[in-house]
Amino acid sequence: MNRRVEPELLDELAASDPRAIRSRRDLRRVNAWMGNPRIMASALSSAFKDRPPELLVELGAGDGTFLLRVAQRLSPAFRSTTAVLVDRRDVVSPITRRGFEELGWRTEIVAADVFDWFRESAAQAPDAVIANLFLHHFSNERLSDLLAQAARKTRVVVAIEPRRWAGSLAFGRLLWVIGCSQVTRHDARVSIRAGFAEKELSRLWPAESGWSLLERAANFSSHLFVAERGSGSASSSSSSS
Repeated sequence: MNRRVEPELLDELAASDPRAIRSRRDLRRVNAWMGNPRIMASALSSAFKDRPPELLVELGAGDGTFLLRVAQRLSPAFRSTTAVLVDRRDVVSPITRRGFEELGWRTEIVAADVFDWFRESAAQAPDAVIANLFLHHFSNERLSDLLAQAARKTRVVVAIEPRRWAGSLAFGRLLWVIGCSQVTRHDARVSIRAGFAEKELSRLWPAESGWSLLERAANFSSHLFVAERGSGSASSSSSSS
């Protein structure tokens, strides 16, 4: 199955549109069903064994609930982390912000295009840049640019994306079982076709020494990519499909 990037309905809806509100709620269930908060928490725990990150940036953070679930899994080992949530729209609710505060996390919400944020951000370089179900929105050319900017900015990048294979498409056709809307079911199929397999993200990573790359299927429908600076003598990559 060749990779194909197409528009998703949620991206075209106003943030206040009831269909968008329902779809964001659907995505919380989809992430839980896929196990993505657990996968991300495990990857971050492995990357930060000695001390938690002081500054973490999530690209395409949406309503912030995914990172909150990750933070809950990492608590109490990760405390006093500042999370910068970057998305084109600020749809993070006061309840979600309070959830971070209760865990000892500080949050900064940035409503911006991620490419603009990379170009314009002059603040402290983050310890980690993460993304969940976000990178598949971009063509390979745009992705190559985005990954190069992330590599210049941080020392750890973790991304979880749809796993592009027939099993994921079968999974997507079952989303009605957990009550997902037509918008979510449509976008799931589009996301899977735009997802990743084997070492596709690794091939788009900048050709620089000093990085260790891990890329593999994370479960039935998720694809994991981890880049760590200085965690190996040379870049390496592993994958399964």
